[in-house]
Amino acid sequence: MKIKKGDNVIVTTGKDKGKTGTVERNLPRVDRVVVSGVNVRKVHKKPTQTSKGQIVEMTMPIHVSNVSIVDSKTKKATRVGYSIEKGKKTRVTKKSGATV
Repeated sequence: MKIKKGDNVIVTTGKDKGKTGTVERNLPRVDRVVVSGVNVRKVHKKPTQTSKGQIVEMTMPIHVSNVSIVDSKTKKATRVGYSIEKGKKTRVTKKSGATV
């Protein structure tokens, strides 16, 4: 997976198309990421002995193919590649060549 936790991404397809946010969590086994403020759902929580029942808004996972990294220079969606410099593998953007 080329998208990591903490990356600034933009949604490319779906009902939240055009929204941006940071990746809160990676789920690589199912190819999904949780992006802050994107794919928000209302979840009904049952009451317990310590807390009462309530309706909570939660951000649900979105498929990694529906998001793209935002280029730091152009502020647009871009793909990610790798380059090896001085024996270290770094991620670079395809549009401007900036490191992620």
